[in-house]
Amino acid sequence: MIPTKLMTRHVPIEPNEIVEQVLEVVNLGVNMVHIHARDKESGEPTYSKDVYAEIIGPLRKAVPDLVICVSLSGRDFFEFNKRSEALDLQGNLKPDFGSLTLSSLNFNQQASVNSPQMIQDLAKAMLERNIKPELEAFDLGMINYAHYLIRKKMIKPPYYFNLILGNIACAQANMLSLGLMVKELPSEATWSAGGVLVTLNLKLMRCH
Repeated sequence: MIPTKLMTRHVPIEPNEIVEQVLEVVNLGVNMVHIHARDKESGEPTYSKDVYAEIIGPLRKAVPDLVICVSLSGRDFFEFNKRSEALDLQGNLKPDFGSLTLSSLNFNQQASVNSPQMIQDLAKAMLERNIKPELEAFDLGMINYAHYLIRKKMIKPPYYFNLILGNIACAQANMLSLGLMVKELPSEATWSAGGVLVTLNLKLMRCH
């Protein structure tokens, strides 16, 4: 969501660029992808289902069994109708998963706002459409909220968790944090783990 062409020419922005890079990693063995669509003109993240359709369509044609997750992120968009728009895609364009961050959190320079009502509304929308939530957990509290959603029958098994470590305000990237999070996962859950990479621009100063 963050890199732009000004930061690096390698970041895919156009739908065809995203498709091309997905196909490259599929050839390396990837079978599930998490997609962030971008506005063609500004390069900024977009919720537009039409842009997602331009990405998902060619991928379904090229790799029919690829598992596709669309972003429902709360970093840039705060209205339910925007965040959920990609869930309205149907037929061959329908995503398999939608991301569901289980609480609000702060990144280095930006907040991801996920109110309890928004989380529940997105979970309900996915349940109605038979789209699985990618349960994004950045700390133990988020896993506890997943247990709450299970008790309220807002999500159903099997559960898929993406445990994201290393964010400045959340669980850090070490085996203790990962072990504690895995221990608290519900039964009938599978999980993957990823890390947040933060690059700091340091000015080197000569001391006199």
